[in-house]
Amino acid sequence: MASWHEANQQYLLAAIGQVQHQLAQACDPPADVATFSRTSEVTFPEGEAAIETLCRRFKLSTFERALLLLCTGMELSRTLADLCAQLQQGAQHPTLGLALSLLPEAHWSALLPESPLRYWKLIELQPGAELTQCPLRIDERILHYLMGMTSLDDRLRGIMTASGTASLILPESHQQMAQQVMLTGLQDTAGPVVQLCGEDSATKLEIATAAAHSLNLDLRIIAAETLPTELSQMKLLQCLCEREALLSGAVLGLNCDRIPSTITGDGYFAQLNLMVDRLIETCRQPLLILSRDRRPQQQRPLLTYDIYPPTADEQRQLWHSTLGETAVHLNGHIDRLVSYFNLSAPTIQATCAKVQRLHSPSPTPPLPHSPTLPKLLWDTCLSQARPRLGDLAQRIETFATWDDLILPEKEKQVLQTLTAHVRQRSKVYEEWGFSGRSRRGLGISALFAGQSGTGKTMAAEIIAKELHLDLYRIDLSSVVSKYIGETEKNLRRVFDAAETGGAILLFDEADALFGKRSDVSDSHDRYANMEVAYLLQRIEAYRGLAILTTNLKDSVDQAFLRRIRFVIQFPFPDAKQREDIWQRIFPSKTPTKDLHYRRLAKLSVAGGNIRNIALNAAFLAADEDTPIEMKHILLAAQSEYIKLERPLTDSEVKGWVAIEQT
Repeated sequence: MASWHEANQQYLLAAIGQVQHQLAQACDPPADVATFSRTSEVTFPEGEAAIETLCRRFKLSTFERALLLLCTGMELSRTLADLCAQLQQGAQHPTLGLALSLLPEAHWSALLPESPLRYWKLIELQPGAELTQCPLRIDERILHYLMGMTSLDDRLRGIMTASGTASLILPESHQQMAQQVMLTGLQDTAGPVVQLCGEDSATKLEIATAAAHSLNLDLRIIAAETLPTELSQMKLLQCLCEREALLSGAVLGLNCDRIPSTITGDGYFAQLNLMVDRLIETCRQPLLILSRDRRPQQQRPLLTYDIYPPTADEQRQLWHSTLGETAVHLNGHIDRLVSYFNLSAPTIQATCAKVQRLHSPSPTPPLPHSPTLPKLLWDTCLSQARPRLGDLAQRIETFATWDDLILPEKEKQVLQTLTAHVRQRSKVYEEWGFSGRSRRGLGISALFAGQSGTGKTMAAEIIAKELHLDLYRIDLSSVVSKYIGETEKNLRRVFDAAETGGAILLFDEADALFGKRSDVSDSHDRYANMEVAYLLQRIEAYRGLAILTTNLKDSVDQAFLRRIRFVIQFPFPDAKQREDIWQRIFPSKTPTKDLHYRRLAKLSVAGGNIRNIALNAAFLAADEDTPIEMKHILLAAQSEYIKLERPLTDSEVKGWVAIEQT
């Protein structure tokens, strides 16, 4: 038996042969043309011919079917061109007039713009003097379809993509979500538009794909950011997208993740949102919307589902099922991964695939410094979950250790307790049941207060290094906006992005953002207080660690202090602590000569200033090609004090010159 493609081509040629025979009989005298087999004689191994599928899906009449076959035959048969030329005084391309006069069951409504042939752009009307005399040509995508090819319309490349097959075993909560989406009537063109909202694009796509495939439908995704903002271009593109859905038996998906949903005004994104709204309102095919935020409902009803990450138990099951036998050798390490990282099913699958590829058995012995499987898995998770904070935050490389931090023992102990809270949160919250009573207040937060240079940022770096987590410094100039509501949106982006990887967020010098709430005297005060309230909620709900630093503790709103778990004061270092800082400030490779640390400790500056002085002195000594001496530190200290707008007193540098002269 012939394959489907072979049978389809035989059937198409037979159908074209019938039209060709009708044209040959209309010639004077009747033309002698080759005969084709009958369509009824073609046997298909499965399914039906593409021409019949197309006619059924686009509801073509007998006349419209014959007209489409006439245009198809022009591309495949030279004989048809000769027949048209004989019937039209030399014009080789068929016209509507020719079709109306010769083809069976002809009707004028096939010429209307809203008729299937013209509305769906199945045929193209070439420029002509009169409608009935316009040359006709089949659309290239339709010709490929009738030949049994699945090539995407060239005009949709870069705009529409096929989602492929569902590649994951979804966790139970997402399977239930896909089932609910399936039951909303994805096959019903008059049904509601379904939108899936959430931060994880890959998870939403997997759920949408699973829902479509459960109905034996494909999914075609339109990238909303590629839509045109000019109406006539948008109408054409929408028609082509809907046509593609009909041709491929697919559900349309509109991916709005990369565009804001509430922009107003006359800007580009405002115009783009108008086109997105128009597509949602007028789409004649089942439509799924993938969006980070809920799009506002217009006239057409929107059925919204919020997509959340898998639960901790589901993530644990995903790790075990995806790693397979490898999970046996991890000795409980998966529980640690789940406690720190809030990963989606696609991310867990990608992480496991990478780890298994890097850790696969090799005939050669492992390198001396090859990472162990738990470390490789942790580092890969950290890389996969690394948040995309763009211009709102900066990732800080961490190198400092506890030995580098000079603080009173009491404050240091509180920092180590804070680190233990983050490390053991899974055991306390999940295994010991504290999260079962209330989800509120489980976020771990800390306020580091103290003068500039007293070690607040260094302490955050040490905690991040101790926990092997990323540390992000939040750029407040990018977060705080003068426009109402924008600050909350930026804060949401920060927390949502950081949630996946359990990153440590450092709001450095955060007085402007976390200041005292004011009395309401106008709308700006009211919205400023709303920003503070929103931030309180997000800090309490954030499953990672949020660190706030301030130079002025008294300026921080009391509501924050009540909700912050740890408040640590970083005191100005005394003489003994400054001496310890000086003794550790120079790296072991740095050449020094006759440095008197007790006298250096008389400089009344914080650790940050000491580092600046030491670094400046190093450059001065390097320029002279000599070790660092007291004279270099004296010059560097004078420069630092000028920057601080403070005088360098005699008591601070007493004996320095005498030491140099000896």
